[in-house]
Amino acid sequence: MKFQKYINQHTNQITLVTAILIGVGLLGKVLNSDMIYTVSFIAASIISAVPIILRAISALRFKTISIELLVSIAVIGAFAIGEYNESAIVTFLFLFGTFLEDKTLAKTRHSIKDLTEMAPTTALVVDDDGETEETDVDFVDVDDVVLVKAGGQIPVDGEIVDGSGHINEASITGESKLVTKNVGDQVFSGTMLDNGTVKVRATKVGDDTTFGKIVELVEDAQDTKSPAEKFIDKFATYYTPAVLIIALIVGLVTKDFRLAITVLVLGCPGALVIGAPVSNVAGIGNGAKNGVLIKGGEVMNTFANVDTLVFDKTGTLTEGKTAVTQLKDYSKNQLGLTIAAAIEKQSDHPLAQAVVKFSADHKIGFDKVEVTDADTIKGRGVKATADGQSVLIGNLRLMNDEEIALTDQQKSDLEAIQSQGSSTVIVAFDGRVQTILGISDVIRQGVKESLATLKSLGIKKTVMLTGDNLQTADAVADQIGIDEVHAELLPEQKVEYVKKYQEQGHKVAFVGDGINDSPSLVTADIGIAMGSGTDVAVETSDVVLMSSGFNELIHAYGLSKKTVMNTKENIFIAIATVAALLIGLILGFIYMASGMFVHEASILVVIFNAMRLINYRPKVAKLDPDQLSVREYDLSLKQ
Repeated sequence: MKFQKYINQHTNQITLVTAILIGVGLLGKVLNSDMIYTVSFIAASIISAVPIILRAISALRFKTISIELLVSIAVIGAFAIGEYNESAIVTFLFLFGTFLEDKTLAKTRHSIKDLTEMAPTTALVVDDDGETEETDVDFVDVDDVVLVKAGGQIPVDGEIVDGSGHINEASITGESKLVTKNVGDQVFSGTMLDNGTVKVRATKVGDDTTFGKIVELVEDAQDTKSPAEKFIDKFATYYTPAVLIIALIVGLVTKDFRLAITVLVLGCPGALVIGAPVSNVAGIGNGAKNGVLIKGGEVMNTFANVDTLVFDKTGTLTEGKTAVTQLKDYSKNQLGLTIAAAIEKQSDHPLAQAVVKFSADHKIGFDKVEVTDADTIKGRGVKATADGQSVLIGNLRLMNDEEIALTDQQKSDLEAIQSQGSSTVIVAFDGRVQTILGISDVIRQGVKESLATLKSLGIKKTVMLTGDNLQTADAVADQIGIDEVHAELLPEQKVEYVKKYQEQGHKVAFVGDGINDSPSLVTADIGIAMGSGTDVAVETSDVVLMSSGFNELIHAYGLSKKTVMNTKENIFIAIATVAALLIGLILGFIYMASGMFVHEASILVVIFNAMRLINYRPKVAKLDPDQLSVREYDLSLKQ
């Protein structure tokens, strides 16, 4: 055991010594010294064969006929018949090929290795006296307060209780832009504080943090094999012994021992065995680097065949927050908006807060407006006094009750806003309507263009399943180009629709973010969770979009298709190489040493082919400036 461990630790040095001995042997050939030539190649054969034979023996202990066994038998056979140069060159090429494979495979795993190395290891814990003590991150408990200084790494998931700063969340979202964080904001383990100083109260620690779960999911994903990998593993179980039997038959029939051992070398399935796993690892690594967690090769393969995307609306197609998205102002100097914000500031209703936020974002000065006698009228709105004048803020029913008539233009504007699925807030004083606001859940930026891109990649149908009312759902669908809409659904009804599409022969991916989406995420062929969603949604999904962006969805879908195609390319290269070698052998062009060279070269080819996935980036369509789903800061305050 110690001897084998020593040999394994010094295999690279053995490969180097073998190369030197082969060089000396070739020099002896040039100098016409048979002794130098023979002794050098004998020594090279023996030294280089040791690690290969030891690996073959280890595999046999587990009842596995490995590639090393085929090479060992071939090398021993060549040595026995005096073909020392063949045995030395074959073993050297095998060892050198393994060395190059390890180096290049390490590059395919580079993204995943970087991810695990980004995990925080220490934390500055603040005690009750305000003193800090550096401790191992594993010893930090929930509710502990940790201090993070500029340039430091946040060691826990938690809430900022003191200070502020700009945080780089690339390790979580894949986006390297800085995000401003203040007291009360959530922060994540593994992210970097670019500037400022903050104190964070821990809500999740260790493996329970978002970053910890990312690392765990990526590591598990590497071990989950695609259908191609499972088939090749099963195929190799029978293929390798078959090569051994074929070589034996060739030797018995032809009486050509040299031909038989050459068949052993040429039949090695190295590129075939490694082709699928290396593509899988490279694809998963690329996803992890770009904020997309794909949970294994089988998920990758299934996702590549998806033709129907089913979306939840709130929090998925939309941002899940109400905001002012339309404004019609008939007053002077935005007086209607100013007074509305001053009155709504006293309410915690979501529509009221949307008006206040919109006004604050657009620097509407409403703090000096004096509000008195604000009365809430159930199902209608608010009646208040602002700066001495009576003000009505509410829906059309309130205006009708108070006999406030809308002009034809105002009626047209109101209908246009409502037709887009927005809730409306009407502001009236001086006996007439001054302002109409449209408030709705903000559609995610770029959704329309993203859906078009997904269709260009192979998606045939897009569907929205929502518990919201049909008018709102239709309005959102019209703006972003959804093919089919089903509204006012309970979670179990969403599952029924997913099953219906599956029964029609579609491969279905469901995209959602909430606990109520979990049944559909599990039922669909592929469940895709927004990283900003609930833990339940993230845990039950197959793919996680860490920054909840649709660009990530495009990346995940395109990457899955590229990875599956890359796997097929590698399998073709491997099979074509073996076929070409056997044809070359029959025609007399290929011999044992040259066969091993081609064999090792084919392994490097499939690895380099897989490495192309590391830098894969899909083409993303430019935003449509005319898209109706404008964001808050795109709104004009002009009439």
